[in-house]
Amino acid sequence: MKQLLILSGKGGTGKTTVASAFIKLSDAKAYADCDVDAPNLHLITEWTTQPEKKDYYGLDVAKIDDDLCTRCGQCEMHCRFDAIANDITEDGAYAVNPYVCEGCGVCEYVCPVGAIKMIPKIAGEMMLYQDDENVFSTAQLEMGSGTSGLLVTEVKKRMVANATNAPLAIIDGSPGIGCPVIASLSGVDMVLVVAEPSLSGMSDMERIIQTAKRSRTKIAVCVNKYDTGLENTEKIEAFCKQQALPFTGRIPFDPDAVKAINQGKTIVDIDCASGRAVKKVYDKTIKLLLNTEDNET
Repeated sequence: MKQLLILSGKGGTGKTTVASAFIKLSDAKAYADCDVDAPNLHLITEWTTQPEKKDYYGLDVAKIDDDLCTRCGQCEMHCRFDAIANDITEDGAYAVNPYVCEGCGVCEYVCPVGAIKMIPKIAGEMMLYQDDENVFSTAQLEMGSGTSGLLVTEVKKRMVANATNAPLAIIDGSPGIGCPVIASLSGVDMVLVVAEPSLSGMSDMERIIQTAKRSRTKIAVCVNKYDTGLENTEKIEAFCKQQALPFTGRIPFDPDAVKAINQGKTIVDIDCASGRAVKKVYDKTIKLLLNTEDNET
C-alpha cells in the first residue's frame, strides 16, 4: 500500500479540500483523517453506514480515595503540574483535576497510605467506516487531552489493518508541526504540502517541509488560492526550485468550491475552476508517488 499524506503547516489552507478531491479522483479504497483535534473529512465523504466506534484510552490519571486519604498533603506537594489541591471541594478533601493531570504517577508513589491509584481515562473516540471495498479511519480527541500523537498512530493502524488489499491510501493530516503531524509522517511514502500564498502560509510551509525532511520522506508542494497572493506564489515556486522540491501546481480561489463543500461534495464533483486545477495537481502528484516521472520542479 502506497501512503500519500497531505499536510499544510497551518490551518485553513484547503488541505482537507485537496485530500477529499484526491480520494474521489483516485477512487481510494483506504483513507484516514488524522486531524484528531478537529476532524472534518467525514463531512465530505459519502458514507451511509454508521461507523464502528471504539473508546480510546490515553494516559492514566490519578484518583484519590477520600476514605483512605489522611490529607497529609504529600501528593499536592510533589505534583509538579499543580493538578492536586484541597480547595477544589467544599469539605477541603484533596482532589485531582483530570484536565491538568499528566499521568506521571508521582502522587501514587509518595502517598503513604495508598489512597491514590492511576486509572484509565477515555481520551477520545475512534471511528471506523467500512464496507466490502472501502475503509475510512478517523477519530475525535477529547477536549483537553494531550495524547493526540498516540491517537493518530491508532487511526493509521486501524486503516492499514482493515485495508490490506488497498493499493493506495490518502491521509489527511493535522495542521502545524506538532505530535499529531509527526505521528502522521511515520511510514508514509510521500507528503504533499498544500501551501497558502501569505506570509504566515510561507513560513509554516517551510517549517512543515523541514519537519517532513527529518522523516526522509519524498515531498512535493502545491499552492491553493494562488491568485490571492501572486507575488507570494512566485516566491513559493522559487523556494521549491531552490530546495529541489517538486512543485505540482496551482489551485485558484474559487467561490464554487465553498458551495460544493457546503453541500457535502468535493470540488471534483462539480465543474469548477478549482476542481479542474486540482485534477492536474493530482495527476502530477500520483506520478511522483509512483515514481513514473522525474522529480522536476
